[in-house]
Amino acid sequence: MTSSFSLVLDAQCALGEGPVWSGTEQALYFVDIKGMKLHRFEPDAERHTTIGLSEEIGCFAIRKDGGFVAGLRSGVWHLSPEGERIAMLAPNPEPTATNRFNDGRTDPRGRFFLGTIDEKKAGGTAGLYRFDKRGLTKIQSGIWTSNGLAFSPDGRTMYHSDTQVRTIYAYDYDAGSGEATNRRVFAKVTNVGDDKGRPDGAAVDAEGCYWSALYEGGRVQRYSPTGKLLGEYKVPAMCTTMIAFGGDDLKTLYVTSARDGRPAEELERLPHSGGVFAMRTDVPGLPEPQFDPEV
Repeated sequence: MTSSFSLVLDAQCALGEGPVWSGTEQALYFVDIKGMKLHRFEPDAERHTTIGLSEEIGCFAIRKDGGFVAGLRSGVWHLSPEGERIAMLAPNPEPTATNRFNDGRTDPRGRFFLGTIDEKKAGGTAGLYRFDKRGLTKIQSGIWTSNGLAFSPDGRTMYHSDTQVRTIYAYDYDAGSGEATNRRVFAKVTNVGDDKGRPDGAAVDAEGCYWSALYEGGRVQRYSPTGKLLGEYKVPAMCTTMIAFGGDDLKTLYVTSARDGRPAEELERLPHSGGVFAMRTDVPGLPEPQFDPEV
């Protein structure tokens, strides 16, 4: 195991999540779910700005026609570039007092996939959804914490994890119809000793390898397309949450993290928890598709 991640932004997020790289802007967007903020970071200019929101934002995607599509606690929303709520596109179909939208990602055609989290851990009441011009459609039920959405380079495999059960799944994916079928176990995270790491957000590189951030694991893992663990990379924060490839060559791997509710001893030892960390990779990532409201 190597320790190649270093701090690039001391954002002090309560629950940093959902990084999305904009190649056009050469900027990294990400959210602080519990802080109810959308962040924008330009690494080259070292410029960092935030947009405050009126409710928790679990995930988002940059829209092809400007602004964002976002999974807020209340539902799927169209947000302006300044973060103002333009219109609710679909209400949250689950009880908003206990279930909010969490991880999300755009498919190669521009559809938005997003899942929810069963915050009370009351029996796996969360789900995985697809949002496109047809509306919000449930893809999978019986989930505890929806995470890890990513697509293979050829667009024929969709990945998804349920953090609570430490399992990463793969689906056969039809980019033409948006249908995900034949769910199967891709990998399971096994813990030894005091290790509590479990799969959170993810991304896929140009070789088709799946990178997963381990919440309470303090590291990022890389898996082959067949589910073989290829490597682990330490991060100076225990609660790594999601990763994104960025930079002009897509060879900078960014990871967000959380600090909310962590023990005082841990925060003293890892004071930049809640920040954004990065390391250089030999293999580039994939460009992040934008949400297309016409698909």
